[in-house]
Amino acid sequence: MSTTLKPGNTLALKVANTGFMLDRLGMDCDDLQFLRELTKNSIEAIQRLSDTKGEIVWDVDWLNHELLGVYRLSITDTGTGMDGEEMVKYINQLSSSSVIQSHVTNYGVGAKISAATRNPAGLQYISWKNGVGTIINLWKDPKTGEYGLQQMVRPDGTFGYWAYLTDEAKPNQVGTHGTKVVLMGRSEDHNTMDAPPGAPSPSRWVTRYLNTRFYDIPEGITIKAREGWTFDRSDKDRNLLRTITGQKRYLDGHATYKGSLSLQSAVAYWWILKQEPALTQNSGFIASSGHTAALWQGELYESTSGRSSTAALQGFGVVFGYNRVVIYVEPVGDEITTNTARTNLLIAGRPCPWADWQDEFRANMPKEIIALMEDVASTSEKTDHSDSIRDRLKQVEDLFNLSRYRPSESGTVLVDGETTALSGGQVEGADKHGRKSAGSTGKVAGKVPSAYALFLSDKGVPGQPTKPDVFPRIRWISLAEGTRNQGDLEDRAAKYLKKENLILVNSDFRIFKDMITRWSAQFASTPGASGTVNEVVREWFEQSLVEVVLSANALRGSQHWTDDKIDELLSEEGLTAAVLPRYHIDFSIKRSLGSKLGAVKKSA
Repeated sequence: MSTTLKPGNTLALKVANTGFMLDRLGMDCDDLQFLRELTKNSIEAIQRLSDTKGEIVWDVDWLNHELLGVYRLSITDTGTGMDGEEMVKYINQLSSSSVIQSHVTNYGVGAKISAATRNPAGLQYISWKNGVGTIINLWKDPKTGEYGLQQMVRPDGTFGYWAYLTDEAKPNQVGTHGTKVVLMGRSEDHNTMDAPPGAPSPSRWVTRYLNTRFYDIPEGITIKAREGWTFDRSDKDRNLLRTITGQKRYLDGHATYKGSLSLQSAVAYWWILKQEPALTQNSGFIASSGHTAALWQGELYESTSGRSSTAALQGFGVVFGYNRVVIYVEPVGDEITTNTARTNLLIAGRPCPWADWQDEFRANMPKEIIALMEDVASTSEKTDHSDSIRDRLKQVEDLFNLSRYRPSESGTVLVDGETTALSGGQVEGADKHGRKSAGSTGKVAGKVPSAYALFLSDKGVPGQPTKPDVFPRIRWISLAEGTRNQGDLEDRAAKYLKKENLILVNSDFRIFKDMITRWSAQFASTPGASGTVNEVVREWFEQSLVEVVLSANALRGSQHWTDDKIDELLSEEGLTAAVLPRYHIDFSIKRSLGSKLGAVKKSA
């Protein structure tokens, strides 16, 4: 006799402390993330209309300002609107949305975790549907610490979580339908028009964020944001509503060249921007200089700025002129989504493969970007000291571990066809060419032993020693030449671009300038000495940097030096540390100048 087991009921998982969970999720959001979430909700509300056309306005809630004297930020849209019961349903449930939820569209949590957590005094939702206005307030109860709808007293004396509104409170943009959200902040006198600490372009922070978050704006939808709200409202030149265009419209209108490049799992869109005076076109309301970002569904993720933009673009191979190049990479495939806070793209649950995208782009660099780099590089100082530095370093080249082998029929040594198979370790008991001597154990020094090391053969492909050119190239860059941007390598000596095997040296760095000043003063009475002093000082600092790069790269593949650790050695800070000891450099400069300019004349 068999017994059939029937499945029992499931006790649904509940959240015991939603306030704690909401606060914790809110910590993962950027301080400006709520601008994206509320704007996206408004876009979707308009797209549910039959004509999918409408307006979204970020503005001061002038009603609050006129009656209470407090500046409060608000967003108003002319979308479908909601009635009181709908607002209770959609706003007071954590993962609830008026559109279909999915992992690639609306999660139903964005505005709640990004906006509610930064406005515990309340998010006032005011909405009109079929000509009828209602209001609710989503807040954090100061007594219980829980988020939810604040109970309010209606004019008839009844209590409820929503109430009707008269048309006197209706925003100008709204007709029979639309929604306004007022951000009440942390207290009754909190000015939520003020930019959060660290926000770029504080006087137009809403405009800046929305323009740099959205690649383009859906057709038929107009988005505006208030700037200069502290000026008199009659001052239309400073107190104004600026239209949000998104990055695409700006880049297309300010590019000398643009194009796209198909990568293995993405498409890279690129622009070369016009050479324009700073602040001429944008005054900080849009990203108008070189940067990178990931593009997906009309939005930009993982956007770079400042020094991170420089590093990212140099990773794409844009070594010079990077302040004029913008690259957006749009992944393709079915497994693309975002993290819950919508700050990063995920592909099959993993971060974007930026290193792969950069390598592919570099290998297929558009000719227009190559021409730009060549043009900018042509203005930099190109005095070449490499030959003299090479000659000096030949005396100690064995210390840099430069020897490598390549196959050759006439070679005098044997190689195994892949000289790095044992990752740089030397076989104990072997000679310098890796051949085992009598009694050799076959163990690889510093590596996990392998049983197959006992069966290594002396057979191989005839070869001859060769030395690939591991000597790094050097270029001096400066603000005056336009080869360095403000903020890049600021008060740092140099940076090393591994993929180009290139050292960029900052001629504005004070260590270099002080040394030039020191020796220029010593030879002040020698006509024409300044140029020679400049070249000699540079040459000896170059040698220090070259030696560090050669020595550090020689450590690659050894047991205790991972690539990450080597990259730390060759970081901007590491290379700066390399030129700080100056006693021996100063002595070498003195000797070189003495041979070129004669002994320093002592003052009488």
